[in-house]
Amino acid sequence: MKPTTMSAPMWWAGFRPAAPALAAGFILLALAFYREADAAVATWWDSTAYNHGFLVLPIAVWLLWERRAMLAGAFARPWPLALLAAVPLAAIWFAAERLGIMEGRQLAAMALVQVLLLASLGWDFYRRLLWPALYLFFLVPFGGFLVPALQNFTLGFIDHGLALLGIPYFSDGFSIEIAEGKFYVAEACAGLRFLVASIAFGVLYAGVMYRSPGRRVVFIAASLIVPVLANGMRALGIVVLGHIIGSARAATADHLIYGWGFFAFVTFVLILGGLPFREPMAVPPAIPARPSAAPRVLWPGLALGLLALAAPLSAMALDGAAAASGVRLAFSAPAGCIAAPSEARPALLAVANGTMRALLCAGGEIRLTVAALPARTDPGLVLRVMRVLTGEAGADDALISPLPAKPWRLIATRAETEAPFRVVAGALWLAGEPTGPGITLRLRQAWRSLGIGAASGVPLIAVLAPAGAMDEATAATKLEAFLAAMPDLATTLAAASAAAR
Repeated sequence: MKPTTMSAPMWWAGFRPAAPALAAGFILLALAFYREADAAVATWWDSTAYNHGFLVLPIAVWLLWERRAMLAGAFARPWPLALLAAVPLAAIWFAAERLGIMEGRQLAAMALVQVLLLASLGWDFYRRLLWPALYLFFLVPFGGFLVPALQNFTLGFIDHGLALLGIPYFSDGFSIEIAEGKFYVAEACAGLRFLVASIAFGVLYAGVMYRSPGRRVVFIAASLIVPVLANGMRALGIVVLGHIIGSARAATADHLIYGWGFFAFVTFVLILGGLPFREPMAVPPAIPARPSAAPRVLWPGLALGLLALAAPLSAMALDGAAAASGVRLAFSAPAGCIAAPSEARPALLAVANGTMRALLCAGGEIRLTVAALPARTDPGLVLRVMRVLTGEAGADDALISPLPAKPWRLIATRAETEAPFRVVAGALWLAGEPTGPGITLRLRQAWRSLGIGAASGVPLIAVLAPAGAMDEATAATKLEAFLAAMPDLATTLAAASAAAR
Protein backbone atom coordinates (compact mmCIF):
# COMPACT_ATOMS: atom_id res chain seq x y z
CA MET A 1 0.00 0.00 0.00
CA LYS A 2 1.35 3.37 -0.94
CA PRO A 3 1.49 5.74 2.07
CA THR A 4 -0.64 8.81 1.83
CA THR A 5 0.64 12.32 2.40
CA MET A 6 -0.93 15.18 4.30
CA SER A 7 -3.45 16.68 1.91
CA ALA A 8 -6.08 19.34 2.38
CA PRO A 9 -8.99 16.85 2.15
CA MET A 10 -7.28 14.58 4.68
CA TRP A 11 -6.70 17.50 7.04
CA TRP A 12 -10.32 18.57 6.76
CA ALA A 13 -11.54 15.02 7.21
CA GLY A 14 -9.78 14.81 10.57
CA PHE A 15 -10.75 18.27 11.74
CA ARG A 16 -14.30 18.40 10.39
CA PRO A 17 -16.12 16.66 13.27
CA ALA A 18 -14.94 19.38 15.70
CA ALA A 19 -15.57 22.41 13.44
CA PRO A 20 -19.12 23.19 14.65
CA ALA A 21 -18.19 22.79 18.32
CA LEU A 22 -15.11 25.00 17.96
CA ALA A 23 -17.02 27.67 16.06
CA ALA A 24 -19.80 27.80 18.65
CA GLY A 25 -17.35 27.69 21.53
CA PHE A 26 -15.14 30.51 20.22
CA ILE A 27 -18.18 32.72 19.56
CA LEU A 28 -19.47 32.23 23.09
CA LEU A 29 -16.02 32.70 24.62
CA ALA A 30 -15.61 35.92 22.65
CA LEU A 31 -18.92 37.19 24.04
CA ALA A 32 -17.93 36.17 27.56
CA PHE A 33 -14.40 37.57 27.59
CA TYR A 34 -14.30 40.45 25.13
CA ARG A 35 -13.23 42.80 27.94
CA GLU A 36 -10.19 40.63 28.63
CA ALA A 37 -9.28 40.63 24.94
CA ASP A 38 -9.75 44.40 24.70
CA ALA A 39 -7.53 44.97 27.75
CA ALA A 40 -4.84 42.71 26.30
CA VAL A 41 -4.78 44.50 22.93
CA ALA A 42 -4.66 47.89 24.67
CA THR A 43 -1.65 46.72 26.69
CA TRP A 44 0.12 45.42 23.57
CA TRP A 45 -0.37 48.80 21.97
CA ASP A 46 0.51 51.00 24.95
CA SER A 47 3.37 49.08 26.57
CA THR A 48 6.66 48.35 24.81
CA ALA A 49 7.06 45.37 27.13
CA TYR A 50 4.16 43.63 25.37
CA ASN A 51 4.32 44.84 21.76
CA HIS A 52 5.23 41.28 20.78
CA GLY A 53 1.65 40.27 21.64
CA PHE A 54 0.60 41.18 18.11
CA LEU A 55 2.95 38.46 16.80
CA VAL A 56 1.82 35.63 19.08
CA LEU A 57 -1.21 34.50 17.08
CA PRO A 58 0.64 34.47 13.71
CA ILE A 59 3.50 32.55 15.36
CA ALA A 60 1.05 30.01 16.81
CA VAL A 61 -0.48 29.54 13.36
CA TRP A 62 2.98 29.04 11.87
CA LEU A 63 3.86 26.50 14.58
CA LEU A 64 0.66 24.64 13.73
CA TRP A 65 1.56 24.65 10.04
CA GLU A 66 5.04 23.32 10.84
CA ARG A 67 3.40 20.41 12.65
CA ARG A 68 0.86 19.63 9.95
CA ALA A 69 2.49 16.26 9.25
CA MET A 70 1.87 15.26 12.86
CA LEU A 71 -1.87 15.74 12.30
CA ALA A 72 -1.95 13.20 9.48
CA GLY A 73 -4.36 10.46 10.36
CA ALA A 74 -5.63 12.20 13.50
CA PHE A 75 -9.41 12.50 13.78
CA ALA A 76 -11.28 14.67 16.24
CA ARG A 77 -13.08 12.70 18.93
CA PRO A 78 -14.90 14.84 21.52
CA TRP A 79 -13.78 14.21 25.11
CA PRO A 80 -16.65 15.16 27.46
CA LEU A 81 -14.64 14.73 30.66
CA ALA A 82 -12.51 17.74 29.72
CA LEU A 83 -15.53 19.98 30.30
CA LEU A 84 -15.27 19.29 34.04
CA ALA A 85 -12.19 21.54 34.09
CA ALA A 86 -14.35 24.47 32.96
CA VAL A 87 -16.11 24.65 36.34
CA PRO A 88 -13.04 25.44 38.51
CA LEU A 89 -11.63 27.68 35.75
CA ALA A 90 -14.84 29.71 35.67
CA ALA A 91 -14.64 29.97 39.46
CA ILE A 92 -11.02 31.15 39.22
CA TRP A 93 -12.05 33.76 36.64
CA PHE A 94 -14.84 34.97 38.94
CA ALA A 95 -12.47 35.21 41.92
CA ALA A 96 -9.92 37.14 39.84
CA GLU A 97 -12.66 39.45 38.58
CA ARG A 98 -13.92 40.19 42.09
CA LEU A 99 -10.34 40.80 43.27
CA GLY A 100 -9.68 43.12 40.34
CA ILE A 101 -6.79 41.07 38.87
CA MET A 102 -7.00 41.39 35.08
CA GLU A 103 -4.08 39.02 34.43
CA GLY A 104 -5.90 36.32 36.41
CA ARG A 105 -9.04 36.85 34.35
CA GLN A 106 -7.08 36.65 31.09
CA LEU A 107 -5.16 33.53 32.11
CA ALA A 108 -8.40 31.81 33.16
CA ALA A 109 -10.02 32.76 29.84
CA MET A 110 -7.06 31.36 27.90
CA ALA A 111 -7.22 28.17 29.96
CA LEU A 112 -10.87 27.84 28.94
CA VAL A 113 -9.76 28.11 25.30
CA GLN A 114 -7.51 25.11 25.94
CA VAL A 115 -10.42 23.21 27.49
CA LEU A 116 -12.52 23.99 24.41
CA LEU A 117 -9.83 22.57 22.13
CA LEU A 118 -9.39 19.49 24.29
CA ALA A 119 -13.11 18.80 24.70
CA SER A 120 -13.87 19.31 21.00
CA LEU A 121 -10.83 17.61 19.44
CA GLY A 122 -10.05 14.91 21.98
CA TRP A 123 -6.71 14.14 23.60
CA ASP A 124 -5.02 12.47 20.61
CA PHE A 125 -5.66 15.45 18.32
CA TYR A 126 -4.96 18.06 21.02
CA ARG A 127 -1.60 16.62 22.05
CA ARG A 128 -0.37 16.91 18.46
CA LEU A 129 -0.98 20.66 18.46
CA LEU A 130 -0.05 21.13 22.13
CA TRP A 131 2.94 23.44 21.56
CA PRO A 132 1.15 26.01 19.36
CA ALA A 133 -1.95 25.80 21.58
CA LEU A 134 0.00 26.53 24.76
CA TYR A 135 1.96 29.29 22.99
CA LEU A 136 -1.31 31.23 22.92
CA PHE A 137 -0.79 31.97 26.63
CA PHE A 138 1.71 34.62 25.52
CA LEU A 139 -1.30 36.61 24.33
CA VAL A 140 -1.79 37.42 28.03
CA PRO A 141 0.33 40.44 29.07
CA PHE A 142 1.43 39.11 32.44
CA GLY A 143 4.51 39.86 34.56
CA GLY A 144 3.95 43.49 35.55
CA PHE A 145 4.13 42.50 39.22
CA LEU A 146 7.82 41.64 38.68
CA VAL A 147 8.86 45.25 38.00
CA PRO A 148 9.75 46.18 41.63
CA ALA A 149 11.79 42.98 42.04
CA LEU A 150 13.58 43.61 38.73
CA GLN A 151 14.29 47.21 39.76
CA ASN A 152 15.78 46.00 43.05
CA PHE A 153 17.91 43.40 41.26
CA THR A 154 19.19 45.97 38.75
CA LEU A 155 19.97 48.42 41.56
CA GLY A 156 21.82 45.71 43.49
CA PHE A 157 23.76 44.76 40.37
CA ILE A 158 24.86 48.38 39.93
CA ASP A 159 25.75 48.68 43.64
CA HIS A 160 27.98 45.61 43.60
CA GLY A 161 29.48 46.51 40.23
CA LEU A 162 30.45 50.04 41.29
CA ALA A 163 31.87 48.73 44.56
CA LEU A 164 33.90 46.13 42.68
CA LEU A 165 35.20 48.75 40.24
CA GLY A 166 36.05 51.15 43.05
CA ILE A 167 33.82 53.98 41.77
CA PRO A 168 32.48 56.12 44.67
CA TYR A 169 28.69 56.36 44.70
CA PHE A 170 25.66 57.05 46.86
CA SER A 171 22.47 54.99 46.65
CA ASP A 172 19.03 56.17 47.79
CA GLY A 173 15.96 54.19 46.82
CA PHE A 174 16.15 53.60 43.08
CA SER A 175 18.64 56.47 42.60
CA ILE A 176 22.39 56.09 42.13
CA GLU A 177 24.58 59.18 42.40
CA ILE A 178 28.24 59.42 41.38
CA ALA A 179 30.47 62.46 41.08
CA GLU A 180 29.49 62.90 37.44
CA GLY A 181 25.73 62.97 38.04
CA LYS A 182 22.63 61.11 39.19
CA PHE A 183 21.04 58.02 37.66
CA TYR A 184 17.57 56.62 38.32
CA VAL A 185 16.53 52.98 37.82
CA ALA A 186 13.11 53.67 36.34
CA GLU A 187 10.40 51.06 35.73
CA ALA A 188 11.28 51.20 32.02
CA CYS A 189 14.89 50.32 32.96
CA ALA A 190 13.91 47.33 35.13
CA GLY A 191 14.23 44.96 32.17
CA LEU A 192 10.67 43.62 32.04
CA ARG A 193 10.35 44.32 28.32
CA PHE A 194 13.56 42.36 27.65
CA LEU A 195 12.54 39.52 29.95
CA VAL A 196 9.02 38.99 28.57
CA ALA A 197 10.15 39.17 24.94
CA SER A 198 13.06 36.83 25.67
CA ILE A 199 10.82 34.21 27.29
CA ALA A 200 8.38 34.34 24.36
CA PHE A 201 11.28 33.92 21.94
CA GLY A 202 12.86 31.19 24.07
CA VAL A 203 9.69 29.10 24.08
CA LEU A 204 9.38 29.52 20.31
CA TYR A 205 13.01 28.60 19.71
CA ALA A 206 12.86 25.60 22.07
CA GLY A 207 9.72 24.29 20.39
CA VAL A 208 11.22 24.55 16.90
CA MET A 209 14.82 23.47 17.55
CA TYR A 210 14.50 20.74 20.19
CA ARG A 211 12.48 17.60 20.75
CA SER A 212 13.67 16.43 24.17
CA PRO A 213 11.97 18.05 27.18
CA GLY A 214 15.32 18.46 28.94
CA ARG A 215 16.86 20.63 26.23
CA ARG A 216 13.70 22.68 25.94
CA VAL A 217 13.63 23.37 29.68
CA VAL A 218 17.32 24.35 29.74
CA PHE A 219 16.97 26.80 26.85
CA ILE A 220 13.81 28.36 28.27
CA ALA A 221 15.55 28.74 31.64
CA ALA A 222 18.48 30.42 29.88
CA SER A 223 16.02 32.74 28.13
CA LEU A 224 14.73 33.75 31.57
CA ILE A 225 18.06 34.17 33.39
CA VAL A 226 20.28 35.69 30.69
CA PRO A 227 18.17 38.82 29.96
CA VAL A 228 17.93 39.65 33.67
CA LEU A 229 21.71 39.47 34.07
CA ALA A 230 22.23 41.27 30.76
CA ASN A 231 19.96 44.12 31.83
CA GLY A 232 21.98 44.50 35.02
CA MET A 233 25.16 44.68 32.93
CA ARG A 234 23.54 47.24 30.63
CA ALA A 235 22.52 49.47 33.54
CA LEU A 236 25.95 49.19 35.15
CA GLY A 237 27.57 49.97 31.82
CA ILE A 238 25.56 53.21 31.51
CA VAL A 239 26.70 54.38 34.96
CA VAL A 240 30.32 53.46 34.24
CA LEU A 241 30.11 55.25 30.89
CA GLY A 242 28.88 58.36 32.68
CA HIS A 243 31.87 58.10 35.01
CA ILE A 244 34.30 57.74 32.09
CA ILE A 245 32.96 60.58 29.92
CA GLY A 246 32.22 62.81 32.90
CA SER A 247 28.48 63.32 32.29
CA ALA A 248 25.51 61.32 33.53
CA ARG A 249 23.16 63.10 31.13
CA ALA A 250 25.28 62.26 28.09
CA ALA A 251 25.52 58.62 29.13
CA THR A 252 21.73 58.23 29.48
CA ALA A 253 20.86 59.94 26.17
CA ASP A 254 18.91 57.47 24.01
CA HIS A 255 19.82 54.65 26.42
CA LEU A 256 16.51 52.85 25.81
CA ILE A 257 17.25 52.69 22.07
CA TYR A 258 20.75 51.39 22.76
CA GLY A 259 19.17 48.93 25.18
CA TRP A 260 17.16 47.33 22.40
CA GLY A 261 20.37 46.98 20.38
CA PHE A 262 22.01 45.32 23.35
CA PHE A 263 19.00 43.01 23.77
CA ALA A 264 19.20 42.04 20.09
CA PHE A 265 22.86 41.15 20.61
CA VAL A 266 22.04 39.05 23.70
CA THR A 267 19.30 37.23 21.76
CA PHE A 268 21.76 36.54 18.96
CA VAL A 269 24.18 35.06 21.50
CA LEU A 270 21.38 32.83 22.85
CA ILE A 271 20.61 31.63 19.34
CA LEU A 272 24.25 30.80 18.65
CA GLY A 273 24.57 29.07 22.00
CA GLY A 274 21.56 26.89 21.34
CA LEU A 275 22.36 25.90 17.74
CA PRO A 276 24.92 23.14 18.50
CA PHE A 277 22.30 21.26 20.52
CA ARG A 278 19.46 21.41 17.99
CA GLU A 279 17.57 18.25 17.17
CA PRO A 280 15.74 17.41 13.93
CA MET A 281 11.98 17.36 14.20
CA ALA A 282 10.52 13.87 14.32
CA VAL A 283 8.35 13.19 11.31
CA PRO A 284 5.73 10.55 12.10
CA PRO A 285 5.22 7.74 9.60
CA ALA A 286 2.51 8.38 7.06
CA ILE A 287 -0.84 6.89 8.04
CA PRO A 288 -3.27 5.60 5.45
CA ALA A 289 -6.32 7.79 5.06
CA ARG A 290 -9.38 6.51 6.87
CA PRO A 291 -12.53 5.99 4.86
CA SER A 292 -14.72 8.14 7.08
CA ALA A 293 -14.65 10.36 10.14
CA ALA A 294 -16.87 10.78 13.14
CA PRO A 295 -20.06 12.79 12.67
CA ARG A 296 -19.99 16.50 13.35
CA VAL A 297 -21.01 17.55 16.85
CA LEU A 298 -21.95 20.90 18.32
CA TRP A 299 -22.56 20.23 22.01
CA PRO A 300 -18.95 20.45 23.40
CA GLY A 301 -18.63 24.06 22.24
CA LEU A 302 -22.10 25.00 23.42
CA ALA A 303 -21.61 23.38 26.82
CA LEU A 304 -18.21 25.00 27.36
CA GLY A 305 -19.43 28.41 26.16
CA LEU A 306 -22.49 28.38 28.41
CA LEU A 307 -20.42 27.34 31.43
CA ALA A 308 -17.96 30.15 30.69
CA LEU A 309 -20.72 32.74 30.26
CA ALA A 310 -22.11 32.07 33.71
CA ALA A 311 -19.21 33.79 35.49
CA PRO A 312 -19.19 37.09 33.50
CA LEU A 313 -22.99 37.32 33.65
CA SER A 314 -22.87 36.91 37.44
CA ALA A 315 -20.19 39.61 37.69
CA MET A 316 -22.20 41.96 35.47
CA ALA A 317 -25.26 41.49 37.69
CA LEU A 318 -23.22 42.34 40.80
CA ASP A 319 -21.68 45.41 39.14
CA GLY A 320 -25.08 46.60 38.00
CA ALA A 321 -26.48 46.27 41.51
CA ALA A 322 -23.49 48.15 42.95
CA ALA A 323 -23.78 51.04 40.47
CA ALA A 324 -27.55 51.25 40.94
CA SER A 325 -27.14 51.77 44.67
CA GLY A 326 -25.11 54.95 44.13
CA VAL A 327 -23.39 56.81 46.97
CA ARG A 328 -24.18 59.88 49.07
CA LEU A 329 -21.13 61.71 50.45
CA ALA A 330 -21.46 64.51 52.99
CA PHE A 331 -18.81 66.08 55.20
CA SER A 332 -17.94 69.54 56.42
CA ALA A 333 -15.10 71.29 54.67
CA PRO A 334 -11.96 71.24 56.85
CA ALA A 335 -10.78 74.53 58.30
CA GLY A 336 -9.04 76.67 55.70
CA CYS A 337 -10.68 74.87 52.75
CA ILE A 338 -13.35 76.18 50.40
CA ALA A 339 -15.29 74.57 47.56
CA ALA A 340 -13.39 74.42 44.27
CA PRO A 341 -15.01 74.95 40.86
CA SER A 342 -16.84 71.79 39.84
CA GLU A 343 -15.30 69.55 37.22
CA ALA A 344 -16.40 66.47 35.33
CA ARG A 345 -16.00 63.12 37.04
CA PRO A 346 -13.37 60.79 35.55
CA ALA A 347 -14.98 58.28 33.19
CA LEU A 348 -14.27 55.32 35.48
CA LEU A 349 -15.85 57.09 38.44
CA ALA A 350 -18.94 57.80 36.32
CA VAL A 351 -19.11 54.12 35.32
CA ALA A 352 -19.13 53.16 39.01
CA ASN A 353 -21.78 55.85 39.69
CA GLY A 354 -19.45 57.37 42.28
CA THR A 355 -19.32 60.97 43.42
CA MET A 356 -16.50 63.50 43.67
CA ARG A 357 -15.90 66.71 45.59
CA ALA A 358 -13.01 69.17 45.21
CA LEU A 359 -11.76 71.74 47.74
CA LEU A 360 -9.09 74.45 47.67
CA CYS A 361 -7.05 74.64 50.86
CA ALA A 362 -4.22 76.73 52.28
CA GLY A 363 -5.20 79.80 50.33
CA GLY A 364 -5.57 77.86 47.10
CA GLU A 365 -2.07 76.33 47.27
CA ILE A 366 -3.38 72.78 47.83
CA ARG A 367 -6.26 71.10 45.98
CA LEU A 368 -8.08 68.33 47.83
CA THR A 369 -10.05 65.88 45.68
CA VAL A 370 -12.32 63.39 47.44
CA ALA A 371 -14.03 60.56 45.55
CA ALA A 372 -16.46 58.03 47.02
CA LEU A 373 -17.71 54.88 45.33
CA PRO A 374 -20.73 52.67 46.07
CA ALA A 375 -20.22 50.20 48.90
CA ARG A 376 -20.32 47.15 46.62
CA THR A 377 -17.97 48.43 43.91
CA ASP A 378 -15.44 45.75 42.94
CA PRO A 379 -11.89 46.47 44.20
CA GLY A 380 -10.38 46.56 40.72
CA LEU A 381 -12.55 49.55 39.82
CA VAL A 382 -11.74 51.26 43.13
CA LEU A 383 -8.00 50.95 42.46
CA ARG A 384 -8.31 52.08 38.83
CA VAL A 385 -10.17 55.21 39.93
CA MET A 386 -7.45 55.89 42.48
CA ARG A 387 -4.72 55.48 39.84
CA VAL A 388 -6.51 57.97 37.60
CA LEU A 389 -6.81 60.55 40.39
CA THR A 390 -3.18 60.18 41.52
CA GLY A 391 -1.77 60.17 37.97
CA GLU A 392 -0.42 56.61 38.14
CA ALA A 393 -2.64 55.53 35.23
CA GLY A 394 -0.63 55.96 32.06
CA ALA A 395 2.54 57.05 33.89
CA ASP A 396 5.90 55.79 32.67
CA ASP A 397 7.31 55.89 36.21
CA ALA A 398 5.69 55.99 39.64
CA LEU A 399 7.52 56.44 42.95
CA ILE A 400 5.45 55.74 46.07
CA SER A 401 6.65 56.31 49.64
CA PRO A 402 4.87 56.65 53.01
CA LEU A 403 4.45 60.07 54.60
CA PRO A 404 4.82 60.78 58.33
CA ALA A 405 1.10 61.67 58.45
CA LYS A 406 -0.68 58.31 58.22
CA PRO A 407 -2.28 56.95 56.05
CA TRP A 408 -1.05 59.36 53.37
CA ARG A 409 1.43 58.24 50.74
CA LEU A 410 3.61 60.44 48.53
CA ILE A 411 3.09 59.52 44.87
CA ALA A 412 5.44 60.93 42.21
CA THR A 413 4.60 60.16 38.57
CA ARG A 414 5.82 61.20 35.17
CA ALA A 415 4.50 60.45 31.71
CA GLU A 416 7.95 60.06 30.13
CA THR A 417 11.27 58.87 31.52
CA GLU A 418 13.01 62.23 31.11
CA ALA A 419 10.02 64.39 32.13
CA PRO A 420 9.73 66.09 35.56
CA PHE A 421 7.76 64.33 38.27
CA ARG A 422 4.24 65.34 39.31
CA VAL A 423 3.87 64.88 43.07
CA VAL A 424 0.65 64.31 45.01
CA ALA A 425 -0.36 62.75 48.32
CA GLY A 426 -3.01 60.04 48.28
CA ALA A 427 -4.94 58.02 50.85
CA LEU A 428 -7.69 55.43 50.82
CA TRP A 429 -10.32 54.47 53.40
CA LEU A 430 -12.69 51.52 53.37
CA ALA A 431 -15.77 51.93 55.56
CA GLY A 432 -13.88 54.37 57.77
CA GLU A 433 -10.69 52.32 58.10
CA PRO A 434 -7.46 53.41 56.38
CA THR A 435 -6.07 50.84 53.95
CA GLY A 436 -3.49 50.51 51.24
CA PRO A 437 -3.99 49.40 47.63
CA GLY A 438 -2.80 45.85 48.37
CA ILE A 439 -4.27 42.42 48.85
CA THR A 440 -6.05 43.36 52.10
CA LEU A 441 -8.18 45.93 50.28
CA ARG A 442 -8.84 43.51 47.42
CA LEU A 443 -10.01 40.73 49.74
CA ARG A 444 -12.19 42.94 51.94
CA GLN A 445 -13.81 44.80 49.06
CA ALA A 446 -14.30 41.59 47.09
CA TRP A 447 -16.44 40.25 49.95
CA ARG A 448 -18.30 43.54 50.12
CA SER A 449 -18.94 43.40 46.37
CA LEU A 450 -20.84 40.17 47.02
CA GLY A 451 -23.03 41.97 49.54
CA ILE A 452 -21.17 40.55 52.56
CA GLY A 453 -20.35 43.23 55.14
CA ALA A 454 -21.37 46.13 52.88
CA ALA A 455 -24.21 47.42 55.06
CA SER A 456 -22.33 50.58 56.02
CA GLY A 457 -19.41 52.65 54.80
CA VAL A 458 -17.93 53.08 51.33
CA PRO A 459 -14.50 53.19 49.66
CA LEU A 460 -13.22 56.78 49.79
CA ILE A 461 -10.20 58.15 47.93
CA ALA A 462 -8.51 61.46 48.78
CA VAL A 463 -5.76 63.16 46.76
CA LEU A 464 -3.82 66.31 47.69
CA ALA A 465 -2.10 68.16 44.84
CA PRO A 466 -0.02 71.36 45.15
CA ALA A 467 -1.02 74.17 42.82
CA GLY A 468 1.44 75.41 40.22
CA ALA A 469 4.62 73.94 38.74
CA MET A 470 7.43 73.05 41.13
CA ASP A 471 10.17 70.49 41.52
CA GLU A 472 9.68 67.17 43.29
CA ALA A 473 11.39 68.16 46.55
CA THR A 474 9.45 71.43 46.88
CA ALA A 475 6.12 69.72 46.21
CA ALA A 476 6.86 66.99 48.75
CA THR A 477 7.86 69.56 51.38
CA LYS A 478 4.70 71.60 50.79
CA LEU A 479 2.47 68.53 51.11
CA GLU A 480 4.19 67.36 54.29
CA ALA A 481 3.83 70.82 55.84
CA PHE A 482 0.14 70.98 54.91
CA LEU A 483 -0.59 67.58 56.44
CA ALA A 484 1.34 68.47 59.58
CA ALA A 485 -0.81 71.59 59.93
CA MET A 486 -4.03 69.59 59.34
CA PRO A 487 -3.83 66.67 61.80
CA ASP A 488 -7.62 66.21 61.83
CA LEU A 489 -7.98 65.86 58.04
CA ALA A 490 -7.55 62.09 58.05
CA THR A 491 -10.10 61.75 60.87
CA THR A 492 -12.63 63.86 58.96
CA LEU A 493 -12.24 61.79 55.79
CA ALA A 494 -12.39 58.48 57.71
CA ALA A 495 -15.67 59.59 59.31
CA ALA A 496 -17.01 60.53 55.86
CA SER A 497 -16.08 57.09 54.52
CA ALA A 498 -17.82 55.37 57.45
CA ALA A 499 -20.96 57.51 57.28
CA ALA A 500 -21.47 57.52 53.49
CA ARG A 501 -24.17 55.29 52.03
